[in-house]
Amino acid sequence: MSDDALNCEPRRAARAGGREARRALRAAPLAENLRPIRAGLEGGQYRPLSDAGVARIHQSALEALEVIGLANAPASGVEILTGAGAIRGDDGRIRFPRALVEDMLAVAARDITLYGRDSRHDLHLSGSKVHFGTAGAAVHIVDLETNTYRDSTAQDLYDAARITHNLDNVHFFQRAMVCRDVLDNFEMDANTLYACCAGTTKHVGTSFSDPAHVEGCMDLIHMIAGGEDRWRARPFISNSNCFVVPPMKFAEESCITMEKLIRAGMPILLLSAGQAGATAPAPIALAIVQAVAECLAGVVYVNAMAPGHPAIFGTWPFVSDLRTGAMSGGSAEQALLTAGCAQMHRFYNLPGGAAAGISDSKLPDMQAGWEQAITNTLAGLSGLNMVYESVGMHASLLGFCLESLVLGDDILGQVLRCVRGIDVNEDSTSIEAMKEVCLGGPGHYLGSGQTLSLMQTEYVYPAIGNRMSPKEWVEAKRPMLLDQAIRRKNEILASAGCQIAPDLDRAIRAKFNIYFND
Repeated sequence: MSDDALNCEPRRAARAGGREARRALRAAPLAENLRPIRAGLEGGQYRPLSDAGVARIHQSALEALEVIGLANAPASGVEILTGAGAIRGDDGRIRFPRALVEDMLAVAARDITLYGRDSRHDLHLSGSKVHFGTAGAAVHIVDLETNTYRDSTAQDLYDAARITHNLDNVHFFQRAMVCRDVLDNFEMDANTLYACCAGTTKHVGTSFSDPAHVEGCMDLIHMIAGGEDRWRARPFISNSNCFVVPPMKFAEESCITMEKLIRAGMPILLLSAGQAGATAPAPIALAIVQAVAECLAGVVYVNAMAPGHPAIFGTWPFVSDLRTGAMSGGSAEQALLTAGCAQMHRFYNLPGGAAAGISDSKLPDMQAGWEQAITNTLAGLSGLNMVYESVGMHASLLGFCLESLVLGDDILGQVLRCVRGIDVNEDSTSIEAMKEVCLGGPGHYLGSGQTLSLMQTEYVYPAIGNRMSPKEWVEAKRPMLLDQAIRRKNEILASAGCQIAPDLDRAIRAKFNIYFND
């Protein structure tokens, strides 16, 4: 053997040892404050609206509330709103003087916390802190193993909650699909609540199909919380409430539900979901005006009833493909709408939420990837507090995919890294590391102390995304992305247990007809 060959062996060993050390370093858990990405990173770098544009939208929204107003308020809502200073016209519409809106904005809750059952998952909604999660009411599950759509079930919802519980970059779990196997409407609401809470201790969002179901569902919530006092101290569920039917009409039953839940101590997502070109105006700016006006009416409603009650300014305008009228949730226009709404939330300094991450594609393919990445990135960079529907949603909200939920965690990891931005400080701009490498050093940074120290704190690594070389990929038998997603989904579900204690689970199942199994 030649001297050169002999001299090669130690270098190979050292290189392998260095690679193993780097792998071990990457695998070691970091303290929460050292992680490169986490819930609540500050966004706000992207602003599609000028300051003058924001001011014009605000003034137009106030004018719409004063001149057009909202129709169809329930009797209780009429009493609450007119008692605060709103005006009910001869046409039955409730109109809102500017001074009233301004007064209610002054007392509206800011810097609120949406609690998890585990305090590690508390979401602090202030400024431009960004959180990503699920939402929606998909009626189908996308089954990747057969490439078919089928009705979603309570078991699917529970499985989605369990997967979310094990994904670092999905920060909350709002009901993502309808339990279509539960035919009784009260049992559907109860199963929806329990499937979410049994699957995760992250903050949960849900809705109610009938105001009459609130009392029974609150009994279930109190059981989970360990009593009403504990619930009121840390309300871990929020109500996604479509209190308006765009354009500019109240949804009577939803308003009554909202009133009951305010009394029960539940945070409210004031949700306005017009569709530009259909139930909202076609111009993007005017669609934002309508959404802002409708949500400002909600701010008045909530604070006239309970000043300072926690509420999220939920401007969720969607987009139509104007050639067909079909929803186009993955479009660039949707991304702009959502980012513009985030600017309005910040203008009012209110906790805000909107939709992003929706795909119009039927499967988690390249189209789904670009739609989810573009809309989520703009939402995050705009500083949206709560990014709903950010993972798993396909077919313009008609289908939910468990594998896409897993893949979406990787997408959100990259989005959050963009939100965090570039750290510029004395250490990150010092040329000392350059001097060590260039002036008599090895000529590269691969093994430098600086590189090793930053591997976990500066860089984010996908859990499923494939960064192999073509040679490594072939040697690994050509792993396909969707196959890896199926594998990880199954691994999570095989080990993710129920987040409710066994004795409490038995008590709840004895009182409520629960359709899913652990």
